[in-house]
Amino acid sequence: MEINVLNIKGQETGRKVTLNENIFGIEPNDHVIYLDVKRYLADQRQGTAKAKERSEHAGSTRKLGRQKGGGGARHGDINSPLLRGGGRVFGPRPRDYRFKLNKKVIALARKSALAYKAKENAIIVVEDFNFEAPKTKEFIAIAKNLHVEGKKLLMVLPEANKDVYLSARNLQKAECIIASNLNTYKVLNADVMVITEKSLESINGVLG
Repeated sequence: MEINVLNIKGQETGRKVTLNENIFGIEPNDHVIYLDVKRYLADQRQGTAKAKERSEHAGSTRKLGRQKGGGGARHGDINSPLLRGGGRVFGPRPRDYRFKLNKKVIALARKSALAYKAKENAIIVVEDFNFEAPKTKEFIAIAKNLHVEGKKLLMVLPEANKDVYLSARNLQKAECIIASNLNTYKVLNADVMVITEKSLESINGVLG
């Protein structure tokens, strides 16, 4: 599959790049995509939720009423889960939600996500560019030139670029990511991907 290379003004440069069929042309595997997205979202969870149980509440342990004959439930002290302000039964405790997947499964999930974007014609390849200083206006101008303004945009860069990153940071629907850090969730969450030429080479090197 060949794609025209554009410049940041949205004009064709006359060059074309061929997307790697082993990455962008495979049959997507929905199940591994589900597993990798689930893994990514689990990694984002802090896991700090905590509720006090009966033994952790500060309160008297005196038995409030007799065991039988009260006409209601039998409960002991004021920390009973049956009473308002008492401990919680089986409440949440701090835990680690992360889990592991095999490297081949993660790689297949990323390839599947990229294959979906290729099928949807949601990939734009641009020549390598740089900003002299962080300017959000310049980033917005690029999005307008490429006719992707108003869409969730994922800009894939070959390496960390502070000026481009800071230019896109204030934009709610735009995000920059390094090619080596590309993940299934970010790819699927974007409406369109803008990939630089060197980034495409990096993706081929990592996944190809």
